[in-house]
Order: sequence, then C-alpha cells, then structure tokens
Amino acid sequence: MTVAIAKPITLEEFLELPETKPASEFLDGQINQKPMPQGEHSLLQLKLCQNINRVTEPKQVAIAFPELRCVFGGAAIVPDVSVFRWERIPRQPSGRIANRFEIHPNWAIEILSPEQKYKKVLANLLHCAEHGTELGWLLDPEDESILAVFDDRRVQNFKNSDRLPILNGIELELTVRQVFSWLNL
Repeated sequence: MTVAIAKPITLEEFLELPETKPASEFLDGQINQKPMPQGEHSLLQLKLCQNINRVTEPKQVAIAFPELRCVFGGAAIVPDVSVFRWERIPRQPSGRIANRFEIHPNWAIEILSPEQKYKKVLANLLHCAEHGTELGWLLDPEDESILAVFDDRRVQNFKNSDRLPILNGIELELTVRQVFSWLNL
C-alpha cells in the first residue's frame, strides 16, 4: 500500500492560492482558515476599529484596519484588527495606500471565536511580537478577559476594571469592562 504525502507548501505558493472566505493564514508551514465571524466577534471588531480610529486618524497617528493580511517573518496572518502607525502604512508611489502589507502591524488584536483554539491564536500574536509588533491583544468574550502580548513576548491577563495597555502615542484609555460592554446593545 502506498501512502501519498502532501508536499509542504511555501509562503510564496500560499500567496498564489485563491483567497478564501473567511481568510486563510499561513504560519509555521501550515494553512489554517479563520472561522466565520459571528455577532460578538463582528461587533467587538467594529467597535475596536471605531474607537482606535476616532483618536488616531484625525491626528495621523495610526489607523486600525479590520481583517488585513500582513505578510512578514515567513508567515501570512490576518489579525482581526491590525493597527499601523501612520508613517509605517505602506503606500504606492502616488501616495495611495498599498494593497499588500508586507510588514508586521504595530498592534495586533485577535478576538477568540468559540471554535478557535486559544493556542493557535496566541501563536499568531507571539509570532507578531517576535517580528516587531509592539503590542498584541487576545480578547476572550466567553470569560471577558484580554490577554496582552508585549514586544518582549511577555504575556499578561487583564480582567474587569483593569486598564488595558495601549500602543504608545495613542491617547486612548480602556478597561476590560468597557470593551466587553460594547456587546450590550
């Protein structure tokens, strides 16, 4: 009996594949499709982008992007929210924003979906930290906690009225309770 073994795929080969909905990511030689966002996930993602952009975009400090593919460090990941400092946003020669972001985000935010594995999402944030991302958040709506991953790969858990770490230079104060209060319409 012959067993066929799939040939490992490279990052370049992954990037040539057709896009999937929801997005697929490539990390450590593995392709993983993200779960389809549901209500809580979508609302948290929207509110995070709105609240960050409300204070950063008018002053050209940074922009928060939802579901943006970032290719760096041999991986292609799609954080739920990617925040880039203004001066690091890839641009075309004309000044327009580039379509491909081949750099790490300054702040990567992931929202755990019910069917996602904590370890896989945390691995994405640790990869980000290893390659220059200054701050990562992992929101767990089920237990209403936020895990922060710092640039030195230190991990800290925040709950309740804990003030959250924010990317330096962004004038925003949030507690864990405030973030999850956005789920109450």
